[in-house]
Amino acid sequence: MDKKATKQSKIKLDPIKRVKYEGANWNEPEDDYTQHFYEQNLSQFWRPEDVSLQPDLNVWSVLPENIQDAYAKNLLVLTFLDTHQGDIGMPVVSRSLDDHFHQRKAVLNFMGAMENAVHAKSYSNIFMTYMSNQKIDELFHWGEKHTNLQNIMSLIVGYYKELDRYNYLKQFESNDPGYSETDFNIAQFKAMVASVYLETWLFYSGFYYPLFFYGQGKLMQAGEIINLILRDESIHGLYVGRLAQEVFETFSNELQEQLTQWVHDFLLELYHEQNELVESIYDAVELSHDVKIFVRYNANKALMNLGFDPYFEPEDVNPVVLNGLNTETKTMDNFSMKGNGYQKMKSEMLKDSDFVFDREKIITFGGKK
Repeated sequence: MDKKATKQSKIKLDPIKRVKYEGANWNEPEDDYTQHFYEQNLSQFWRPEDVSLQPDLNVWSVLPENIQDAYAKNLLVLTFLDTHQGDIGMPVVSRSLDDHFHQRKAVLNFMGAMENAVHAKSYSNIFMTYMSNQKIDELFHWGEKHTNLQNIMSLIVGYYKELDRYNYLKQFESNDPGYSETDFNIAQFKAMVASVYLETWLFYSGFYYPLFFYGQGKLMQAGEIINLILRDESIHGLYVGRLAQEVFETFSNELQEQLTQWVHDFLLELYHEQNELVESIYDAVELSHDVKIFVRYNANKALMNLGFDPYFEPEDVNPVVLNGLNTETKTMDNFSMKGNGYQKMKSEMLKDSDFVFDREKIITFGGKK
């Protein structure tokens, strides 16, 4: 036998490395909410290609260049956030959960797939429909060079990478003197907070301009895509926020006070970058003041998802945009738009009782019983 193969076999059979593997048993709920989130995610599943963007072209083609530019840059910011939420955000939070949480991991992994494969791809579909390849390249180059956007990404992804490092330490170097379970849990909590800030705050704030047009009956197909994404993000932020609260409750009172201060410090750090990013996009269309109100509104919502009190004072949000946040089912005709009321068909096995008929109600083709 090959020496290399023999060595590999010994590694695989080493009792020190042997662990007991188990399967996901969906007949036994892991908690009282995860399977509900699972069902909700699946019932909302959609594809970017389900919504045709062609009807929007008549409106887009007559918009002034500064408005087109602001609209595209706004969606570009969402693209960057979605990409890394799918690439590392959701996966690293999923990996941080204990191995027996198979259902929780499944829900998080499904959400992660939606972020990049559906949401980010939807924005690309909008770009491809509205803009030339050259304009798209220039747009992505703008995002790669934008200081505030890059700072926001570094802040968010930085906590994801820190948790990723602790995931490795917990699995392979948990006996190392530099590792502690408390430090791991802190890294896990901070990554979850970053995830909720991204989902409930940064994403929602980025929906301002599409909803602004949607509420006026313009660029309705793109607005419908945003409405579909809104439904997804609403449950993403709620679910990770619930997990974060569970972790937070395991900390001592002293540590909770320290982390509460960190939650607010992190909020203000992101808020500073977000304000400058908003100005760089919306000053040209004179909407920065209005958008910043929406930013503060969504920051408070994110804090509430995490179990904390709102930080900013209540303000009146643009009613057109606020109305667009309503994700209740909309009914639309199939010749114009595909509304958010469509769901995947549910089926069940045929039973013998399905073939038991009331003979008195059976009418033959000849009109006789």
